Amino acid sequence: MPVEWQPVRQSRTHELVLQSIEERVFAGELRAGDRLPPERELAPVLGVSRSALREALRVLETIGVLVAQPGRGPDAGARIVRNPDDALGRLLRLHFALGSYSLEDVLEARVVLERSSFEAAAGHASPADLDEAEALVARMGEPDVAVPKFNDLDTRFHVHIARSSGNELTSTLTSAVRESVRPLILRALEEAEDWPAAAAELNAEHTELLRLVRAGEGASAADLVEKHIRSLHGTLVDENSDRGPEGS
Repeated sequence: MPVEWQPVRQSRTHELVLQSIEERVFAGELRAGDRLPPERELAPVLGVSRSALREALRVLETIGVLVAQPGRGPDAGARIVRNPDDALGRLLRLHFALGSYSLEDVLEARVVLERSSFEAAAGHASPADLDEAEALVARMGEPDVAVPKFNDLDTRFHVHIARSSGNELTSTLTSAVRESVRPLILRALEEAEDWPAAAAELNAEHTELLRLVRAGEGASAADLVEKHIRSLHGTLVDENSDRGPEGS
C-alpha cells in the first residue's frame, strides 16, 4: 500500500519533517529497505523546501536509519536502513570526548555488557561463529603483529562474540562502548614496554575465553572477560584518576 504523505507545519521545519518520517516508521508504513520519494517529489508533498528536507535526511543518515545514494537511476535517492552500530559508536565517542561519561562509567558499562555477551555466547554461538572468532585470535597471534592491527582485531573479536550471543542490542551497545575508547586503548598498547610480551599475554586470555565459550562454560567466561577488561581498561581509569581534573 503506498505511503500517504501529508504537509507539515512550517515552524522548525526540518524537525517536523523528521517527525513525519518517524511517524510512518512507527506505523509500519516505512520499513528497512524502503526508498523515500525523490526530493523534488517529497518536498512539495510535505509542503517544505528542499533544503529543509535535505537537513532532515542528513540527520537520519547520521543516526544510522537512512542512507542516501547520489545520482540518478533505480538505486538513487534515500533508503531506510538498519545500521545502528556506527551511528551509536560515533555518538558515544563524541559524548565521551566532551566529558559526558567518565572512563570509569565506560569501564563498568563494558564489564556489564561483555559479561552478559560471553555468558550468552557460551549457550548460543554457532560453530561457524566460534570458527570466525578463532580466526581472529589466530591473526592476533601472528608474529610481529602491529599494535594498530592488533587493536582492530581485538575490537572485532569482542564485538563478534557479542553478536554471536543472540542479542542484537547487546551487540550494538558493546560495539559502541568499545569503539568509544578505541583510541585510548590503542595508545595504552603503543606505550607497552614490551609489546610482544603484552600481545602474547592478551591473546592467551583471548584463547582461553574462546575455549570457555566453546565448552559452554559461560560463568567462567564471564569472570575471565571481566578480568581481561579490567586489566587494561582499568589501568586507563587509574591513570586518568592520577592526573586529576586537568587530565580528564
